[in-house]
Amino acid sequence: MASTGNEFYALMLVVVVSSMVAACGANFFQDFDLTWGDHRAKILGGGQLLSLSLDKVSGSGFQSKKEYLFGRIDMQLKLVAGNSAGTVTAYYLSSQGPTHDEIDFEFLGNVSGDPYILHTNVFTQGQGNREQQFYLWFDPTRNFHTYSIIWKPQHIIFLVDNIPIRVFKNAETIGVPFPKNQPMRIYSSLWNADDWATRGGLVKTDWSKAPFTAYYRNFKATEFSVSSNSFSDGARQTTELDAYGRRRLRWVQKYFMIYNYCNDLKRFPQGLPVECKR
Repeated sequence: MASTGNEFYALMLVVVVSSMVAACGANFFQDFDLTWGDHRAKILGGGQLLSLSLDKVSGSGFQSKKEYLFGRIDMQLKLVAGNSAGTVTAYYLSSQGPTHDEIDFEFLGNVSGDPYILHTNVFTQGQGNREQQFYLWFDPTRNFHTYSIIWKPQHIIFLVDNIPIRVFKNAETIGVPFPKNQPMRIYSSLWNADDWATRGGLVKTDWSKAPFTAYYRNFKATEFSVSSNSFSDGARQTTELDAYGRRRLRWVQKYFMIYNYCNDLKRFPQGLPVECKR
């Protein structure tokens, strides 16, 4: 009987993994290293699916083997389901060192039934404090959704399911540093941040619900030429916002943005950051 039960469990695991694995996409074995968390980080489905888990002992993470300097990065994520309060799933680009650059997606977990908060930030030369936060217009735990970063010398665009949610423009002409010289790797981690992640730390992680698991698939990186600030027509068509894209951006920012550092006068009593005045 036990043998039959084990066979059934193994069969169900194969079915679940198969349902998550996309028909195509990059191979996680080739493109990424599992960097911490021991067995809590796994590559499944012949390299087509990756999972990170968090328990009371440790979280887990991975990073890309390659560094990128300008390009479009796409990844499909399926976030921790159920009561995810206190957990953070971070997916970002970053260089190294005290003057590092960084482009962040962070998904802040919540109690069951309450929406995730999507936290975005841009660091330049070690300085961040450029947060914008959003609710999503879908449940990110039920299915995979695509989260993308377009990084060009002119701007950084954050997209969800190819819908732009944020644009950070190059404002070097008015003295704002812009990430353009430091290659970045792709990182992701699932970790416990219940001292701040959910309602400012008021709601703690419920470890009886552990392990918490997030899934990744369909990674794609499209690199842009570093030698010139002007890209080919084909690259420009896939990265610039057309009229429809600008309308979708306004829609997201009107109905789903819940925090914008450029509107936080209490935080910047001496005046908003200069890029906010453009």
